[in-house]
Amino acid sequence: MWFLWNIFSKGSHMLQCLCGKSLKKNKNPTDPQLKGIVTRLYCRQGYYLQMHPDGSLDGTKDDSTNSTLFNLIPVGLRVVAIQGVKTGLYIALNGEGFLYTSELFTPECKFKESVFENYYVIYSSMLYRQQESGRAWFLGLNKEGQVMKGNRVKKTKPAAHFLPKPLEVAMYREPSLHDVGETVPKAGVTPSKSTSASAIMNGGKPVNKSKTT
Repeated sequence: MWFLWNIFSKGSHMLQCLCGKSLKKNKNPTDPQLKGIVTRLYCRQGYYLQMHPDGSLDGTKDDSTNSTLFNLIPVGLRVVAIQGVKTGLYIALNGEGFLYTSELFTPECKFKESVFENYYVIYSSMLYRQQESGRAWFLGLNKEGQVMKGNRVKKTKPAAHFLPKPLEVAMYREPSLHDVGETVPKAGVTPSKSTSASAIMNGGKPVNKSKTT
C-alpha cells in the first residue's frame, strides 16, 4: 500500500503548492491519524474479494457491488488490517489456516503486505506460518472464487496475487488491539471467558479458538 500512497501524496503536495498553503497537522489524539485507502482487491484468478453481510468471504466477478469494498488500514511497517467497508468486520486467519471475519481487531487480523510482481500484492499472516519450513500463510482465492486455507496458498501462484484498485485515501483511527478469543461485550450481558469470540468463518461456521496455536 505504501507504493500507492506515493501517488496520492504527490497529488496532495501539488495541491498545497497551487493553493500557497500547507495543510496543518491535526494534533488531536482522538482524531484519525492513520492514512489508508478504500480499495477493491482483484485476485489474479479473475475475482474480486468480497465480504457478505454475514461475514463470509469469497470472490465475485462483479466490480460494482459494495461488498467488494475494503479499508486497508496501516497498523505497522508494511502491515495492514483488511476491513469490510459495509460490515466493519476484519479479515483474520487462525492457527488452523482458516480465514474468518471478526468484530474485534486481534493479532490474527494483521497481514504483511508485500509487492510480488507486476504490481500484484500478497498478504501473509503476521502470526502464523509453517512450523518446519517457516513458509508464510497467505490470503488466497481458488479458481472457483472460494477462499483457501492459508497454509495451502503459495506466493508464486495466482491464488495469492491481488491487485489493489484504490478508490480514495482515507484517515483511520488506530484499531484497538484485543486478545485472540476475546468476546465483544453485549449490553446487559456479563462477558464470559467460555464464550466464543464474535467471529465468522467462511460459510458461517464459528471459529474454534481453542485449537489455535
